[in-house]
Amino acid sequence: MNTDKNMVRSLGDQPPILAHGRRAPDRREISLRWLSGTFLTGITSSLLMGVALFAALDGRQQLAIPAEAYAALDAAPNGDEQARAVRGGRILSPKLVAKPADKTVMEVSTMTHDGEKEVVRKQPFVHVKMALAANHQPSESYPDFDPLAIFSTDEADEESPIARTGTLYGSNVDSEVALKTVDFPLEGRGVIFDSSMSLEEVEENVRTNGSVLTEGSTQVASLYYVDPQRFASESDGLDLLQGLTARIVEQNKSDAAYETIGEESTEYADDIIPVRRQTDIATVMVNAGYAKAQAEDAAGYIGQALGASELSEGDVLRIGIIQNGESQKGEEARIVRATIYSRNRHVLTMAVDDKGRFVPGAEPPKLDAVATAFDDNGAPVMTSSHDLPRVYDGIYRAALSYGMSADMVGLVVKLLASNVDFQAQLKPADSLEAFFSVTDERGMATEDSELLYVRAKFGDAVTAFYRFQDPDDNSIDYFDTEGKSIRQFLLRNPVPNGHFRSGFGMRRHPILGFSRMHTGVDWAAPRGTPIIAAGSGTVEKAGWDSGGYGNQTLIRHANGYVSSYNHQSAIAKNVKVGKKVVQGQVIGWVGTTGLSTGPHLHYELIVNGNKVDPLRIRLPGGKSLSGDALAKFEKERDRIDELLDKDGAAPEVASK
Repeated sequence: MNTDKNMVRSLGDQPPILAHGRRAPDRREISLRWLSGTFLTGITSSLLMGVALFAALDGRQQLAIPAEAYAALDAAPNGDEQARAVRGGRILSPKLVAKPADKTVMEVSTMTHDGEKEVVRKQPFVHVKMALAANHQPSESYPDFDPLAIFSTDEADEESPIARTGTLYGSNVDSEVALKTVDFPLEGRGVIFDSSMSLEEVEENVRTNGSVLTEGSTQVASLYYVDPQRFASESDGLDLLQGLTARIVEQNKSDAAYETIGEESTEYADDIIPVRRQTDIATVMVNAGYAKAQAEDAAGYIGQALGASELSEGDVLRIGIIQNGESQKGEEARIVRATIYSRNRHVLTMAVDDKGRFVPGAEPPKLDAVATAFDDNGAPVMTSSHDLPRVYDGIYRAALSYGMSADMVGLVVKLLASNVDFQAQLKPADSLEAFFSVTDERGMATEDSELLYVRAKFGDAVTAFYRFQDPDDNSIDYFDTEGKSIRQFLLRNPVPNGHFRSGFGMRRHPILGFSRMHTGVDWAAPRGTPIIAAGSGTVEKAGWDSGGYGNQTLIRHANGYVSSYNHQSAIAKNVKVGKKVVQGQVIGWVGTTGLSTGPHLHYELIVNGNKVDPLRIRLPGGKSLSGDALAKFEKERDRIDELLDKDGAAPEVASK
């Protein structure tokens, strides 16, 4: 107590004096300044944490790009390493390089009919192989994607096209040749045959003429009056020595038997694979298209002899393979030799011995392809498809840049429409191959050009078709390898711009108010949207239906199929009972006539009198060739395949 009294006496019992003249704060009061400061501190902390988290995730996304992708790029032209990376840019360029060698102009003999004559002449054709994911620059604009334009058929398209190109002729001609075919006389003979020569007379002629007949530096007993290759295809396996019944040879000289090269003959080829970064030998071969088991087996022998399992940047792997004509039908090519070059210097060669084992071998003859393996400037292959366009845009851009016309590309799109999703995004390996006629060596398609062959690869699906003129009705169409039309028998959606609204089956009727069977499929679209014929056929009905269908059109197709189009706002003028229509022809317009709650097409498919689900029924294919027409198509198909297989075929294979 004394201490407290002394403290009070020294300090006093008066309240403290404030310098700013304000009273002391009451602990029971809340300070707005403190509250606002605390609130702002919390907001600031949350923002800083969000920024840090975003930066961390962004950095992780940057690290997800493979480091070897950055190393695969070439150095900057000025030698500045930092110039290769741009802030915000992509390290790996999303482009493929289109090679000029993918377009070839060739002279091909064709035959056209001119009255009773058949005219054979040479005509230029173009064979192109297009990587659709490449950065193509089209030479002209192309139409926007429109499903109706793809599936519909104009009146001009209804007429049978004229075959300007004709058919491919099986032999080469030097100039235009006119042929006339007449029936062989079966009765009598107009030529008197001379008596046959005796063996003594034949021997005397051979001895007399053998000394003056020469073929190069060799004396022969007989010569051809006409070059046999002029009137025969190179694939016929023609034996040039067949007419040489006797040959004068030097003494102590052996002649090997002449081997006729046919479809099953063994062929040797070299595969040149440039190595752009340090990679396992097996991975290099797998990336080049070899089977994994085959690549690992060969890489084991090569790596053991090399003393390393990886190849360095700048190395070239040269693979020698043996294949026969049947290998294209599924038989795997056999590796018989592997050679490694480093900076264009030979390092190692391994070859297969008689027991099928890899042993050290001598350096093979040099190829120019080894020295030029890196001539494509090392443009990296795209590993991501985020920046690739749609399939529709990729086809048009690539085809126009390779010299095809917009009309020809439109035909390709129409023919692929039933098998390809044009709205899907392209994949890096998608490709298109085409063979078409041109007028000159520039290789640019014109109005008179014709498309003879197309092979399209999208993902794992491959579609190939050939142009052929049916000799029975002179109609021109495109058929697959088996002679079946590439066109669908019936389209499942007669309103390409419409949207699916109601399917086939039991449902509650929106007007009648009770459940009943919905015997068709409803496609909703604005009033006036064109309706196209699902297939070619004859109009059975075109007018008003009193049963609630409104304006109705019935089209009878082959094999007992009937398609029904209902609730139309109007029917096309040229669609009348008994008239023929073609697939894709506009037959009417979407409406809401009859028992309908809004503009739509009620589409029905009737098979042998029974209504079926148009979306689920298995539809038959299009027209199929048979008999003599099929035989002629197969001959035309084989000639096209022969031309395209021999085009650019050489023992050297370009780098992958």
